[in-house]
Amino acid sequence: METIVSLGVGLLMGAGAWLVLRPTSFSVVLGLTLMAYAINFLIFVAGRIDRTSPPLTLKGTSGWADPLPQALVLTAIVISFGMTAYLVALALRALGDTGTDRIDGRAGDGDERP
Repeated sequence: METIVSLGVGLLMGAGAWLVLRPTSFSVVLGLTLMAYAINFLIFVAGRIDRTSPPLTLKGTSGWADPLPQALVLTAIVISFGMTAYLVALALRALGDTGTDRIDGRAGDGDERP
């Protein structure tokens, strides 16, 4: 199970890093969003939530879930949403000012190498 989780986090981070290095602003925003998902998933899995420890317990039962990773992920989701909204607004402003979606300002569809 740990191998699958680590491969999933690595795949999300790798795809996010690849998208961040692309020359268009939409790819950068999407890459940063994928990286935020990967970090959220990593923090959530680090809390070791399993089927035997419920988030809420009844009187007389034992086994508590760790609420700290859940609170950290919730905070990270809010921060990443704000960051994504700001980056989308910044990309739209740059598109309106320069007339292109490319980060370096050159005309093109974004597939050619610099």
